[in-house]
Amino acid sequence: MDPIQALLLGIVEGVTEYLPVSSTGHLILAQRLMGLGEGEANNAYAILVQFGAILAVVGLFRHRVLSVLNGLVGRDSNGLRLGINLAVAFLPAAVVGILAGSFIKHALFSLWVVAAAWIVGGVVLVILSRRRVGVAADAGFSIDSLTAKHALLIGLFQVIAMWPGVSRSLATILGGLSVGLSLVAAVEFSFLLGVVTLTAATAKEAVSSGQLVLSGLGEASVAIGLVAALVSAALAVRWMIGYLSRHSLEVFGWYRIALALITVALLASGILPAT
Repeated sequence: MDPIQALLLGIVEGVTEYLPVSSTGHLILAQRLMGLGEGEANNAYAILVQFGAILAVVGLFRHRVLSVLNGLVGRDSNGLRLGINLAVAFLPAAVVGILAGSFIKHALFSLWVVAAAWIVGGVVLVILSRRRVGVAADAGFSIDSLTAKHALLIGLFQVIAMWPGVSRSLATILGGLSVGLSLVAAVEFSFLLGVVTLTAATAKEAVSSGQLVLSGLGEASVAIGLVAALVSAALAVRWMIGYLSRHSLEVFGWYRIALALITVALLASGILPAT
């Protein structure tokens, strides 16, 4: 992997990680377009560069992160409640990841699988957005009113996103809306849950495949990807928060459908390899 490829993949990761379009799917597509075939090092790299996106959200939502940390030492009751809810929401994906993570990585990292998930998720977003026409982005309850039962349900939605192409952000935002969170609160909780989930996934991948990535792709590629993901994620998250205060999620649905159709056409023509 050369520096330009590392930079582009980092940007793709950062821009798409917190948007409801599936960063995993975009990274698989980008790797194939660059001629980087499926392999343990490339698959692991796609997970490791998530750490840059994690740092971006920690920085942007540092008040919430500090609140949780203060809650853990008994100084912030709302922060403690949020921390517990994030832990509860994380548990389902953690369990499924332990039991089926290897299968998902080796059997489902296919562009055909991703394209199918893009279409299904896109249709869901379009339908949901049209049903919510006229509903204000702040209509619903806030994160501070979230219960452990609600958090568990959101966590079960997150499990669906372990299917490449679904999008963790999409699944958890839908989960948040389903329990009554406002769109603004659902997006914020999705971002914070992403910090917990992605940190765990990145740490696991660093332990199991970190050395393979460094030796196979180079330390410079990893560093470039991380920095690119951090900067692009910060910009993307800021943009998304502002955009959703005035618009619905429908544009992301149409984008997913269009990208899926283009990908299927490229696959069917043989221009793009599936693996």
